[in-house]
Amino acid sequence: MSKIKEAFANGKAFIPFITCGDPDLTTTAAVVRACVENGADLIELGIPFSDPTAEGPVIQGANLRALTGGVTTDKIFDLVRDLRRDVTVPMVFMTYANVVFSYGAERFISTCRQIGIDGLILPDLPYEEKDEFLPLCRQYGVDLISLIAPTSQNRIAMIAKEAEGFIYVVSSLGVTGTRSEIKTDLASIVEVIRENTDVPCAIGFGISTPEQARKMASVADGAIVGSAIIKILEKYGVDAAPYVGEYVKSMKDAVRG
Repeated sequence: MSKIKEAFANGKAFIPFITCGDPDLTTTAAVVRACVENGADLIELGIPFSDPTAEGPVIQGANLRALTGGVTTDKIFDLVRDLRRDVTVPMVFMTYANVVFSYGAERFISTCRQIGIDGLILPDLPYEEKDEFLPLCRQYGVDLISLIAPTSQNRIAMIAKEAEGFIYVVSSLGVTGTRSEIKTDLASIVEVIRENTDVPCAIGFGISTPEQARKMASVADGAIVGSAIIKILEKYGVDAAPYVGEYVKSMKDAVRG
């Protein structure tokens, strides 16, 4: 059993997304620990990239602040080493293929294994090109997380059959960001996924309120929230950890239903 599956073993999972280094890595470490203390089941850590195509303005801003502050992939690896001294929940990286390429794919993925990263989400990696990284991920025991979007349509079954870790279901068309309502027929997407795999699926993009999180968790196995957390970080900066913790608790309580 992949360690990621443990995140879904005790009912519905809540997964916070945090951009590493926004506003600095010390704050990132404090925020991750606050998330875990308040019930987060899995942590999604964003490695900043200069051209994050899947991101809306909120997370783009976080990427820019982190990069301007001098964050590098190696510094983020060191952050994870520090977190792994006491953080036991699964952790995954979310970044872009170029970050992995430029670091050296084998060096990057083998380091993930060594420091305790359980999975990798690359939103700009099409399903048809995943063999670029999949053999290395399998060699080093790092799950390559598949994304399924409303546009996946006749590819949903195919992607689901080969998925590992968990499936990231993209709730809406467009980029990340909070939305007042999510109109996609997610239940029918999840139904096709469930017909083809027992790998858990979590819904992300656009979720910001406990009500939305509860609704998404009723359809899928968990909810992923990024922009709403980044907004708290933007507001409180280095003092954000307790506020993020409080928010995560309200969201975890909601997904528990």
